Order: sequence, then structure tokens, then C-alpha cells
Amino acid sequence: MRNLRILITTTLLIALSSLGVGAASAADRVATNCTSASRPQAPATRAVAAPVTVWLAGDSTMANPSSGRCPVGWGSQFDALFNSDVTVKNQAVGGRSIQTWLYEGNVSTTKGSDGECRLTSTTYSSRWQAMLNASTGMKAGDYLFIQFGINDSSSTCPRHVGPARYQQLMTMMAQAALARGAHPVLLTPVAAITCSGGTATKNRGFVNETFAAGSATRAPVIDLQTLSVSLYNSLRFCPNNGDYGGSGPLGTFFCNDHTHFDTYGAQRVAGLVAGDVRRQNLPLAAYLR
Repeated sequence: MRNLRILITTTLLIALSSLGVGAASAADRVATNCTSASRPQAPATRAVAAPVTVWLAGDSTMANPSSGRCPVGWGSQFDALFNSDVTVKNQAVGGRSIQTWLYEGNVSTTKGSDGECRLTSTTYSSRWQAMLNASTGMKAGDYLFIQFGINDSSSTCPRHVGPARYQQLMTMMAQAALARGAHPVLLTPVAAITCSGGTATKNRGFVNETFAAGSATRAPVIDLQTLSVSLYNSLRFCPNNGDYGGSGPLGTFFCNDHTHFDTYGAQRVAGLVAGDVRRQNLPLAAYLR
């Protein structure tokens, strides 16, 4: 009888022990799940923006200053408007038409039967060759901003470019960028300051040709002529006494002429370009400060 009681007691203890272990394990699992549910999740890793190079092709109104404070092209002030993921490579050169920029040294001083300046060679300038370089030039995701149309209006060679030729060359440049996976952005020429009474007026050509090249390549167009004239009017530059080199509003914005910019003017025009990048919601706008 005593042995039977011992056997029953031992069996009960083993059973109770097993239940305790199982209950503890279940409790541990519940506690673990609750802790996991209440623990804040680690934030998802943010995508790192790919570095972008913005290439600039244009004339003196876009170019980096060579000496002194004047002239200062708006392209020299463009980099400061972006975060550190953007590098601006300004290849604008003063005095160039779109053709002399592309074919430096190979545009003659005589016109052909088509009215265009003759090319002595179709070899591209070193600056355009550098942009086309497969290793170090434009790459997928980069941008190419193209702004000419000021020197192109010359009636004499080598700077003269006719409307059809201008459109052809701008289209070709945009297509070259697209072929490398880069994004062309076309700009109408920035306006000089001319007044009709108290109103600043447009004074540049090649506007229709720029928009036509944009349509042909589906490239965005920034109408910098319209934007700049609107800015001049908002700043009440007209009428004026022509004192571009003075300390007044004109002297702060322009060099001692009606075309080129002082540093402040270049900054304001660069801001116009950046503002339209944002307004058109171009992907490049994500890099603006």
C-alpha cells in the first residue's frame, strides 16, 4: 500500500512538472511576441541619391568669369543652388555661337551658297569631344543645359548662324545627350536690358527654333528670355539713364553694358533657371537646396 502511494505521488509530480515547463515555455513565447510587437521597428534605409553632373554649353552670359567682377555668367552661380550630390561643369565660352562652340577653329569667315558659314572641317571642338567621351563625359542620369542665340545673330562669319542651322545643331546636341542616357535641357537666350518707355522688352532671336528642337527631342525648354524680361520689369529697370556701371540697380545687376551680368545679376538669373527646373518638376529639382 505504501509502495502504491509512492508510485502515485511520483507520477503526479512528474505530470505537474511537465505542465509547469510547458506553461513557462508558452508564457515565454507570448512575452517574446509581445516584446517584438511593442519594439519600434528600425527605419527603412533611405535610398542614396546618385551623384549627377550638370554640363553647361553656352556663351558669355553663362560662362565662368575670366577676371575681375565682370562679366559673370549665370552658370558660375548655378552650382551653389544644388546639394553636394550635384557637380556643375561649366563649358560655356564667351563670344561663341552654337556653331563656333561646336567646331572651334573650323568655321571659316566666308558663307556658302546656303548663307551659312562654311566649315573647313567637321572635327568637333575639344570641349564637345570631352562631353562625348564614353569614360569621362556625359553619363546616364546627367544633364546638359544648352543656351546660345546671342552671338549667333551676327550677320558675319564665323559667328553667324541661320535659324534652320541653329535648330539643327541644337537638336543634334540634345540627341547626343539622349544617346548617352543624359537629359538635355534647352534654354532660349537670356535677354539684354532694353526699354520701351517704362517696360523692359524682349530682344533675342532663335526662340522658335529652341522650342522646335525641344519638341523634336522631347527635351524641356526653359524660356529664359521671357523669365529674364519679367525679372527686369519686377525690378523696375525701365526707364533708365544707361548708367550700367553705377551704383544704382542697373550697376548692381549688369556690367557696364546692356548684356553682361555682375555677380548679383548672375545669381538672380541662375535662380530663374533653377526656379523653372522646379516649376517644370524636372527630376533634377530633387537636388536643389
